[in-house]
Amino acid sequence: MKKIVAFFTLAYSLSSFAVLAQPGSAVKPVFKDIPFSQNYSIKYKLKEEGLKLEKVFADRNGAIQILSSAGLLKTYAGAFLYPGTLVPDLAYRPMGDKKISNLGVLQNQFIYLDDKAVLSNAWAGKFYSKHETPEAKIFAVSPDFTSLISDGTSLKLVQESKNTWSGKLTNDNILAIKYNSENGLFWILGTKSLSSYSLKDQKLKLVYEGVNFTDFDLTDAGKKAVIGTSNGFLEVNIQTGKQVGDVYRKIPVTDITCVTTINGKVWLGTSDGAFMIRGDGKYDYYNGERWIIGDAVKHIAAGPDHSVLILTDKGLGQICFQQMTLEEKALFYEKQVRQRHIRNGFNSSLEGMKDGDISTGLLKDSDNDGLWTAMYLGGQIFRYAATKSDEALQNCYESLDALERLYSINSNAVGFPARSFERRGDINRLSDHDRWRHAEDPEWDWKATTSSDEAIGHIFALGAMAELINVEPMKSRAIHLIDILMQHIVDHNYYLIDWDGKPTTWGRWNPEYVNARPVMVGDRKICSSNITSMLQTAYHFTHKEIYKQKALELLYKNGYLENLMRPMKSIGEAPANSDELSKDLSNGWNHSDDEMYFIGYWGLYRYALNADLKTQYKASIIDHWEIERPEKEAAWNIFTALASNEFDLKESVWWLQRYPLDMIHWSIQNSHRKDIEMVAPNFRQQTITEVLPPDERPVHRHNGNMFSLDNKRKRGDGNGEESAGDIWLLPYWMGRYLGVISAPVKK
Repeated sequence: MKKIVAFFTLAYSLSSFAVLAQPGSAVKPVFKDIPFSQNYSIKYKLKEEGLKLEKVFADRNGAIQILSSAGLLKTYAGAFLYPGTLVPDLAYRPMGDKKISNLGVLQNQFIYLDDKAVLSNAWAGKFYSKHETPEAKIFAVSPDFTSLISDGTSLKLVQESKNTWSGKLTNDNILAIKYNSENGLFWILGTKSLSSYSLKDQKLKLVYEGVNFTDFDLTDAGKKAVIGTSNGFLEVNIQTGKQVGDVYRKIPVTDITCVTTINGKVWLGTSDGAFMIRGDGKYDYYNGERWIIGDAVKHIAAGPDHSVLILTDKGLGQICFQQMTLEEKALFYEKQVRQRHIRNGFNSSLEGMKDGDISTGLLKDSDNDGLWTAMYLGGQIFRYAATKSDEALQNCYESLDALERLYSINSNAVGFPARSFERRGDINRLSDHDRWRHAEDPEWDWKATTSSDEAIGHIFALGAMAELINVEPMKSRAIHLIDILMQHIVDHNYYLIDWDGKPTTWGRWNPEYVNARPVMVGDRKICSSNITSMLQTAYHFTHKEIYKQKALELLYKNGYLENLMRPMKSIGEAPANSDELSKDLSNGWNHSDDEMYFIGYWGLYRYALNADLKTQYKASIIDHWEIERPEKEAAWNIFTALASNEFDLKESVWWLQRYPLDMIHWSIQNSHRKDIEMVAPNFRQQTITEVLPPDERPVHRHNGNMFSLDNKRKRGDGNGEESAGDIWLLPYWMGRYLGVISAPVKK
């Protein structure tokens, strides 16, 4: 894949959408999969602790140098997911004897300021201009090698070792000097002033006055200065000397430490991360170890291959921008899943990692091994249906093997699936070890208490497999598992019966349980929707009348149609006089229910028993989607495309493109941001008015709250990695199968 020439964090346009459906249109919109700019970070940690990091630059050769309290450093090793280190730069041995106080670039070559001269090792070392200012620490150099230097109080112009001008700012200390080729002027920032110096006129001119300045740069072809302060940033028209608009304080962090213009984009470093000003006036925020090492940003500069270098007090983050299509991103994730997230055929997470080191992770069992695997399997089924990939077909076989064994490894009633299974050993290594049972095979244990999450997940994937993969014996194996699971549920009066002969806690669809909940309790609606979907799927593929009969009985005799058609806006807290279970089930919006609803919509809508029911189901799906729209969730949007041409495709593509390549559980903090608008606590657990991009918030599965701002769980600090199998590949490949996302388009 080629590096991009110009980068944008969100780089798709309306022209990428081949058909934009109008309300009521019979045509689904289609996204043309052209390359977009995918960002990711390569991080470099300090090898020697205690050093003070000051500046970072890259030269035309792609070399990166860092100025530190111990001299010059350089990057060593380093790749995506494999951090490098910052080590002493010993290449030019004589440089080790110099007292370098500042670092910069001129014509993409490194230039240095020490106690004696401004110098460079480029141009055959000929650039060496003495300045006779031992305390010099700030400088800039024009294209003709004229240097303006400062010790923080005075200014000196030096050309070919000759002092040609000296001056001072009026009652101000100097913070930064920059030369701008667009207007041919040196620009000097003080703590409360911005001034210019003209080589032609040899005059120092005050342009703007303010307070608490920290750093600056010029933008807009040298017509505008962006000045950072300790409380926001401001813009100044340097031609008129007037401030443009108000001080910007509705920004991620207001304590600005550095300002840099890179390829026309303004980047600002802060005491807590860095952000870029987007073309729409909003901000892309980079903080936490997904992107950088440490939080206090010291300097930002253009890096090799159009990357951006963000230097902090702890190390360096190189933000890279690479062009790729959604399919190329999918294939990257496919490797991530197969190389690190397959355990006994299950789609699993890595846990127990240390500081983001994927080599230290272990594949851990989960209550939802069956569900996460079914969702990954669904994605592979859609991938095969869309591409006829042999690799996808093999992945389907292996996941089917895992699901199938869930039904055979336990000695319980036929059709009862285990949650998970694992080789027997130290049971303490297993999560929730009190729920593990010994299998008849002494090599294996299996996990009990299976829930409705697993059941609806299995039926979704097995139904999609039976319909879309006309390959034997895969198709018949899938139908057999659908049949035995649903026969178990029907035979046991709509319960999953565990090893002890009792219903599991959450495997309950019986009318006595479902209709005991008040109408506003979500379980009443979700259970009705899911069991209807499951029975319809079983009838569709087995043609056994019992499943159709039971579905109709529940729908019309037991009120399940009324339950599942109840509007989502009616879901809320149970009354105070309700039973304790109903109150526990309704103390907030259940995002796991959202996940179960939408994967169940496949069988609910696609295998509807008749046209009238299908019409009603469509209305219910759209009603749910309308509630979920603020989350901009690709999976829920694309599942809605099953039933409707009206769904948020643009937001789905935004979600798919902005999802981070790095799926590690880093500690993420956003609640401190000043550019977000908080909302009052509410039942839906929405925290802000507009959802943040996926690459700025914690990584979580579809059953997480998309409005979560901080990673307050134990999952953080790089101690785990999620699988892309269920999170990203399912909505992408489903979009490909449904035709709302095209195959890659060459442009």
